[in-house]
Amino acid sequence: MTNRVALVSCVKSKRNSETPARDMYTSSLFTKMRRYAEQHAEAWFILSAEHGVLAPDELVAPYEKTLNKMIKAERLVWAERVQQQIIQVLLPGTKVIFLAGKRYREDIVPFLTSKGFSVEVPMQGLAIGSQLSWLNRYTHK
Repeated sequence: MTNRVALVSCVKSKRNSETPARDMYTSSLFTKMRRYAEQHAEAWFILSAEHGVLAPDELVAPYEKTLNKMIKAERLVWAERVQQQIIQVLLPGTKVIFLAGKRYREDIVPFLTSKGFSVEVPMQGLAIGSQLSWLNRYTHK
């Protein structure tokens, strides 16, 4: 069986104090993406605009950084950091499931496919409301 790893993007809504990364992000979208990742992958990580790749149990403090406000050069630096971090945790043959928007994927997906990883973006092209509906359809409470 192929190892499946989900990459879930961070979101703006966060707790006000240090907490494990899995509990830092409070939006409905993140909660549903987390649930999907936990149910459909053997492991999952958070793509953080501040920290790069976060393990769910890693302690983090609140922050306000977002890829959407970064210029392309800053996003490329972030992507290079993420590439180096993620390659350390993926086993050969891993299927990577992206639960993340375009800014979080644009410089990571080509890197992973060039390294031979299979990449799936199940919600690609869906607006937020449609993403929430999709996640409701494919997750169990």
